[in-house]
Formats: sequence, structure tokens, C-alpha cells
Amino acid sequence: MSETLPSGISIASFSEGYRKFFEVVPATTDQLKWHSYHLRHEVYARELGWEPIRADEIETDSHDRHALHCLMRAVATHMFVGCARLILPDPANPAAPLPFETNCAEQLDVGIIDPARLDRSRIAEVSRLAVVGQYRRRPGEAGTAFTINDEFGIAPRIRLPYLTLGLYLALIAQARWHKVETAFVLAEPALARSIGHLGIHMRAIGGPVEHRGQRIPAMMDIETVVTEMVPYIRPFFDTISAEVNRAMEAAT
Repeated sequence: MSETLPSGISIASFSEGYRKFFEVVPATTDQLKWHSYHLRHEVYARELGWEPIRADEIETDSHDRHALHCLMRAVATHMFVGCARLILPDPANPAAPLPFETNCAEQLDVGIIDPARLDRSRIAEVSRLAVVGQYRRRPGEAGTAFTINDEFGIAPRIRLPYLTLGLYLALIAQARWHKVETAFVLAEPALARSIGHLGIHMRAIGGPVEHRGQRIPAMMDIETVVTEMVPYIRPFFDTISAEVNRAMEAAT
């Protein structure tokens, strides 16, 4: 999509269309984190079969202890419909590799990024993006954990990854709060292209790997992403950033 909105659609109305349906909820309490783990279990275990089904109905791992978690809630139903996390380096062992460093060790282009030279106090990894099944019913999305195109009654109809985009923007806001400068991600190519059109550019840092489908190791410079957002996306980010900052302030 170009930087120009269709005739008759303003930046304000476009942004309001998003806020009408969803709100970001940073998971700053144990109860909210449980909802994130439970949603992940529903998507990654029950719906996609990528993780084993567990009796406690939560999907979690060792990285969750040093990760920031975020939920997306549907305004109409108050149900959580999406989640994601931002893995920070382990404070007890900052040199321990993040998942992308392990999963892509042989494919990383050290001419672009050398993990051994990273300032580990300023990096993080986007991970465990998940959107509930009822929002992934379009062709090509049933076998993925996210949605690429949503339509929510804005006329003329506009197709954007609202849920996925909102979760990414929330993680970017959380990254800024924690002074993270660079975020890494194992990106699904179609999703990277989709949100790249909105100014959320990911730079490939290695060749493709097979990880629940083909993925490309990539990185985002947080401040560059914020600076280069297309104009009608910036109100989304400003709203989400304000929500994230309030939640983080309340949690400190």
C-alpha cells in the first residue's frame, strides 16, 4: 500500500477504525502473562500442532522469565485475540544466545551482524506472535500463527495486518521503554513484505531457515522504524505507545 490513503479516508478515521476494534494490553502481571501463555497454547499446540498439548493449557519456555509480553484484546468481547513477546537477554547470563542466534547460527551473515560483537544490553528478539484462529480464516493463513490481512468495516475496504501490526507496534513501544536499540526476528517472508510497506522495515541478516515454515533472520533498528512509519500508521503507534507507557509506569 502506498503512503497515501484512499480518497475520503483521513488519517484520523483510519486510526479510529483500528481503535474501535482492538486495544493493546501489556502483560505486566502474572495473571496477564497466564493469558498470553494460554493463548499461545491454543494457537501453537491445539490449532497448529507446533507444540505439545499440555494438561495445564499453557505454552511457555525458559525465555519467558526474561521477556516482555503483550496481549491484544477485542473491544467488543473483551477477549484476548493475539499475543507476542520480546525476549531480552538473560540478566543472569547476558552472553546466553537468543533463539535466533541458536536457530540461525550457520546462516547468519557476520558481515552484517556478528553476534559476538553485539551490545547485548541493547538487543531483543520478537517471538511467539500468535493470533487466535477465528482471525486467521483467509486463504493461506490457517497454517500460520498470525494474520496478514484484516478487514474491519473501513470503506472503501482497506486490507492491512491490523492485529499483527498492532502487536509489532506494541513490542516496538516496549523496546523503546527498555532502551532496546535493535530487535531481531525470524520473519515469515510474506509478513515481512506486508509490514515493510508500512515503514516497518526488516533487514535480512542471513539465508532462509526452516522453522515452522521458511523464515528469514532479520533485524529492525527501533528508532529507524519509528522515524520511517508511513503517516497513517503513526497515530496507531502513538496510541499504542501511550498505552504501553502507562502500563509500564504502573508496573514499576
